[in-house]
Amino acid sequence: MKLNFQKKIAARIFKASPKRVVLVDDALEEINDAVTREDVKSLINKGAIYLKQEKGVSRARANKIRRQKIKGKRKNPGSRKGSKKVRTKAREMRINTSRKKREFIKNLRAKNKITAKQYRKLYNMIKGGFFRSTRHLKLYVSENVLRREE
Repeated sequence: MKLNFQKKIAARIFKASPKRVVLVDDALEEINDAVTREDVKSLINKGAIYLKQEKGVSRARANKIRRQKIKGKRKNPGSRKGSKKVRTKAREMRINTSRKKREFIKNLRAKNKITAKQYRKLYNMIKGGFFRSTRHLKLYVSENVLRREE
């Protein structure tokens, strides 16, 4: 006996595919007699017709990889895409470069190459993003600050 019609009605009630609708073998005669939507609904309530669970994609592997990445693994050359500049955050880059520049002017002050006033001025210029790099800072210091003393 063909029960495609009953399957189709059940699928509409479940709002799912007819492929997922399962008809119990013991109640096939009863299912065959079901003609209306109400008949099918009553069979669903009895348990003669039910819906298979939807197949999903397992997240187990993805979760395992995520846990490893949190630990700091999977970061070797084979896993990298992009240069060091791209992979480090812009904020971290900015912090690192400004620290290098500040260290440089700190050494100049310690060696008495610049005064405290000049140090403060250079520090604020670094803070404002005036210098592109430490090389630019050295160039500026040699041209402007150290020349004035002579």
